[in-house]
Amino acid sequence: MRIAYLLPSPGIPVNGPSGASAHVRDLCSALRENHEVKIFAARRTDHRGAFGENIAAEICGVSGWPSWLSGFRDMIEIRAARRIESKVLQVIDGGWVPELIIERHSLFSDVGWRLFERTGIPWLLEVNAPLVEERLRFDRLIRVSWAEKWQREVLQAAPFVLSVSSWLTKWLGDIGCKNVMHIPNGVTKHSGNRARGRRLLGISNEQRVLGFVGSMKPWHGISCLLKVAKHTEASLVLIGQGIDIPQAICKAFYSPQDLADVVAAFDVGIAPYPKDAPPWFCPLKILLYRSQGIPIVATDIGDCANLVGDCGIIVPPGDEEALIAAVLDVWGKRFSTVVCDWNQVGQKMIEFVKNG
Repeated sequence: MRIAYLLPSPGIPVNGPSGASAHVRDLCSALRENHEVKIFAARRTDHRGAFGENIAAEICGVSGWPSWLSGFRDMIEIRAARRIESKVLQVIDGGWVPELIIERHSLFSDVGWRLFERTGIPWLLEVNAPLVEERLRFDRLIRVSWAEKWQREVLQAAPFVLSVSSWLTKWLGDIGCKNVMHIPNGVTKHSGNRARGRRLLGISNEQRVLGFVGSMKPWHGISCLLKVAKHTEASLVLIGQGIDIPQAICKAFYSPQDLADVVAAFDVGIAPYPKDAPPWFCPLKILLYRSQGIPIVATDIGDCANLVGDCGIIVPPGDEEALIAAVLDVWGKRFSTVVCDWNQVGQKMIEFVKNG
């Protein structure tokens, strides 16, 4: 099948460091194992640099915008979507006609809708967050009512809507989306080598390791981890962009195989989301921990309990004593590495569209 994957958000470069960028790379790489996939993206990288394995993509660019017109910065996103639309139509005119359009939902993009209306090609809108609410919480949004109207109309127009979490599934139903399927994120499976991971980290086989994979986002809750590590007599390992805590072992991103080895070297993988963390996400870190069979301690936010399952312990958010007790309780345990991979996610997406 020929698939056009659209990534119109200027804030999610194909080779960016965030979980969103990793999601795109891993999903499209998996789809490419069985299908012909062209990625159409606004950006390859941004000021944060290049991360992950380079992946073939049509980079459509982002228009410059004068700082004195910051009150109309929404136009940057709209024009990025228009550039992607123009490039897709150009490719279609050249003879490559997609059989499916998958678009990662982006605020102020209606590119999938416009292509669907113009060509009739099936359009699947992949929704990872309520973008207006997310923008209001973590960034700024000037014309809120207009943004809400734009978002609602695009979501309601999509013939196929994919939700990555149960919270999102309910929210999408509440705003009038008619054909919504909940498909949690997947993971790219690599068999991790615990001994090699310890060598990469520069730690001995005897050290207890409490590990976290992610970034320095306020809703990741890592401020409590030094206390948890101290009270459990563990070395704290933090893997991700923008993490710099002198008392911890902080490493930047690894290649996929190296990351698998490092995670396999953890004694416990932790996801300590605070009470005010957004409930709509599907944490890739939990799936990564599960893929290496390490025990997981996470807080009861969003879908964490369902994702952890019987592979660890869920505790109330904000309860540091419960985190410490849970970590001590799971030391030395190992669990099944069975977890849904990106190939299975991609197949479910295609079947969703084929089955109507």
